[in-house]
Formats: sequence, structure tokens, C-alpha cells
Amino acid sequence: MAAAEAIETYHAGSRAVQDRVGVREFADHVGQIIGQGIKPVAAAFLELQPLLILGAADPATGRVWASPLTGTPGFVRATGPHQISITGTPSPTDPLTPALTEADDLPVGTIALDPRTRRRMRVDGRLRRTARGLAIEAERVFANCPKYIQRRESYETIADRAPADPRRTTELTPSQAEFITASDTFFLATVHDHGADASHRGGNPGFVQATSPRELIWPDYTGNAMFLSLGNLVADPRAGLLFLDWTTGTTLQLTGRASPEFDENGQRRVRFTVAEAVETPTALPLRWSPPEYSPANPTPLG
Repeated sequence: MAAAEAIETYHAGSRAVQDRVGVREFADHVGQIIGQGIKPVAAAFLELQPLLILGAADPATGRVWASPLTGTPGFVRATGPHQISITGTPSPTDPLTPALTEADDLPVGTIALDPRTRRRMRVDGRLRRTARGLAIEAERVFANCPKYIQRRESYETIADRAPADPRRTTELTPSQAEFITASDTFFLATVHDHGADASHRGGNPGFVQATSPRELIWPDYTGNAMFLSLGNLVADPRAGLLFLDWTTGTTLQLTGRASPEFDENGQRRVRFTVAEAVETPTALPLRWSPPEYSPANPTPLG
């Protein structure tokens, strides 16, 4: 029974990567952590979070974005064993806002990451509108290990901080490239035929490189062997990236296409081509304490 459930957990894209790396059996074992229900411990975790990352494809444009939502802890909460509610919506200028406020039954992926405890929780499902905001019918619920999460011990909410007008471009500016290279964390939104997913990528500053105004490269560090994100990219190369400044609240959202690459030594990396960039100064009201880098982070090459 467990084997049958594990097979249903993965689509052909994830299976292709697992087979290439030689971890199919291990992935079947790890995949048992994925469930449909929101357990009490997961519900309690969600209610403590001031930040939720949501990934989806805009039905109007087909572009995939990763968007941040913030609020007083409790703004995200479980309202049943298979549903979470979100009070409010993203900023009116966020590129995903039209899709989130106009579309029902939209496939979405979410991740709540708590830097204070190095814990993260992912809930994927279908989004619908409610009178108070949004609700997600959960189809996949699971936690990941603390690997590559930078610890930030505390945060404060800056009450008078408001999003500035976003800057939209079709390639990276020099300052945006520097912002990316200095980042220790970003969030990745991917999609497949039946859903969407949002995940976390972390490392020491420099682990993501802007090789040109239109291209990024980052290593795919060893993880849980499920290859959900890479599998999605094999099946559908559309992707959205979110970088954020944990002090100023500035966000940089990128949409484009990503391609996993494998070398003869078994190393993996992802090459991302930018289609559009949206930079929003002071987008988030949260100011976090300085990071303590994860001991799992490899030293970036170059």
C-alpha cells in the first residue's frame, strides 16, 4: 500500500530526475511524509507565522510568480483538516494579485518558513476567494528538514512601512544582480499539469549567480530526494523566483523559464532565464534580525 501511495505522489518529471540520480526507492520512502490532512502540529505552526509565500501561474498570461503575503500571526490558519484560510490578499501591485482575486479553483503552492526555528511547512492545493480573503483546499501537506535555512532569531513589524511603486523590467539591473548575489535565500514557484508548488532555496551569499542581465544559475544542493521542484521543471519549465531583503522589506520577483542541468560528476544546477522582473521597495513590513547561516550550506564556488 505504501508503495502505491508513493508512486501516486510523483509525476513523470520527478520520476525522471529520481531515476537519473538513482534515488527512486529512497524517494518512495520519503514521499510518505506527504499527506492530504493538516495535523494539529501543522495548524499550530501556521498560526504563528507572519509570512506566507504563494506560488501560481497567472491564467491570463501563463507566467509563474512567487508572491509574499504578510499579516499578524493568525492571518494564516487551518479552518479544517483540509483547508487553510488567509485573511487579506497581496499588495495591489503584486503581479499575482489579479489571478488571486479573480480566479477560483486556481492551483497554488504555499510555503511557510520560520527562520526562528528553521522549520518550514508546505501546503499545495486549490485556491478560492472568500468574503475575508482567500482559502486553499489542501491536496498536499508536508514539512521539510531545516537544511539550508538561515536562522533569524526575531523580527519586528514596521507599522508605517508601505510598498513603494514597483519597478518592472525585462532584464536585471546591476543593483538587482548585486541583490541576488548577496542573497542567502529565495523562494521558487513551479507548476505541473495538476498543480503548483512553492519551495525554499538557501545557501551562503553567492550561491545564486547572475551570469548576465537575463540569466541566473544556482546549484541544486542535496535534499530530500523527492525532486518535486526539479521534476516540475522537467515537465514544465515555467518558474517564478522571489528574493527579499530581510531588513528593508524590498522584494524582487522574477518570472521566466528554468532548466535543470546535470554534469558527469553528478552535480546539478539550474539555469533560469528572466522574462520579467518586478522590484518593490519596502514591500514587506517585517524587519528580521541578522542571519546565522545554516551549517549545512556548502561554500559557493567562484
